[in-house]
Amino acid sequence: MLSDRYAYSHEHNQLVLDAPPSGVDVAALADEVLGHLKHRRIAVFDDAAALALAPGLVAAGYQHEVELVMVHRGPLPSAPGSAEQVELAQLAPALERQWRNWLPWASDDSIGQLVARRNARQAGAERVLILAARDEDGEFGSWADLYQDAAGTAQIEDVATADERQRRGLADRVMATALRLAAERAPDGLRFLVADAEDWPQQWYARLGFVTVGRTHGFVRM
Repeated sequence: MLSDRYAYSHEHNQLVLDAPPSGVDVAALADEVLGHLKHRRIAVFDDAAALALAPGLVAAGYQHEVELVMVHRGPLPSAPGSAEQVELAQLAPALERQWRNWLPWASDDSIGQLVARRNARQAGAERVLILAARDEDGEFGSWADLYQDAAGTAQIEDVATADERQRRGLADRVMATALRLAAERAPDGLRFLVADAEDWPQQWYARLGFVTVGRTHGFVRM
């Protein structure tokens, strides 16, 4: 998967493997495919294959990241207020501020690409919504994307809250809205997300009714 337009985005420039073929040097393959970039990212969806590859890739300088696949099996959550559907142009200033907090060393060009790449995600499913919740001052403080295909399967992706607006219930509103919108279209449809296996949001997702059903793996080298 490659994108010249979003060269700084790992999401759009990575080697994706369902199950690596036997005997292939995956690190060398990543160098061949991604050699024109400053980063390397390898996504492996098969758990057993990823665990088999991990020792060699870590020895080659890759960082091993594990994400949990979590499916919503609880009741639809309620939250005071709701998030709203927005356009990227509306949310872009908040996204840019937060990316600068996360990556203070990054260039203006790279920050611009990380914000603008949401345009490419519009092709990710039949229904793609950007949802955001406003803080008391009217500024957007939390946001996420909702993807839903024709069969009703929905993914909630890229959930984030601005650093200075944490612990105000804004993400609760975003998640509740996303789950309700997905369920309105497909009451019995699959609703899922992925969460960092080493970070605290997985515990919050569990409280919202998500359960872990599998794992995916990423290997990153800068």
